[in-house]
Amino acid sequence: MDKRDRVDEFIRLFTEFEPRVHAYVLSLTPDWTEAEEILQETNAVLWAKFDEFEPGSSFFAWACQIVRFKVMEYQRSRGRRGMQLDPAVLEQIEADTVSMADELVDRQRALSSCLAKLPARDRDLIQRRYIDSATPQSVAQQLGRTTEAVYKALQRIRRALHECITRTLRTEGRA
Repeated sequence: MDKRDRVDEFIRLFTEFEPRVHAYVLSLTPDWTEAEEILQETNAVLWAKFDEFEPGSSFFAWACQIVRFKVMEYQRSRGRRGMQLDPAVLEQIEADTVSMADELVDRQRALSSCLAKLPARDRDLIQRRYIDSATPQSVAQQLGRTTEAVYKALQRIRRALHECITRTLRTEGRA
């Protein structure tokens, strides 16, 4: 991969995962100012060490490792007032965070797959209600149905999606 492709790949991954990395930093240090400093330092390291990142591996897991070290470094350098997190606790939080993020990605993929399998009429209802953020009353009015009928249809669709997601994850060995 040439330099321009690596830069593009970094930007793509960074843009996708930065909100999760930010949330992870905030979970480790409740002070907003400290979290912002740690995040900025982490972002600089992510860019500086991106050549060490293994393509195909989890960018989020890699970023969380860097965050963990940055948090410990920050605590040491500031003589951290109050409670310090034990490195073992930081490692466990990191492992749990990465695991939950991976599970969420799996669930999002399964949801996308299951949505694609819905009949067009059901997808349209989901689109109107959840993507367009229309109220059930508004959806009912748009479709010439009663509000109760819309609620029941949405309940049926949600149940079908839940069952499909569960089946998909079980088939993939992730449930």
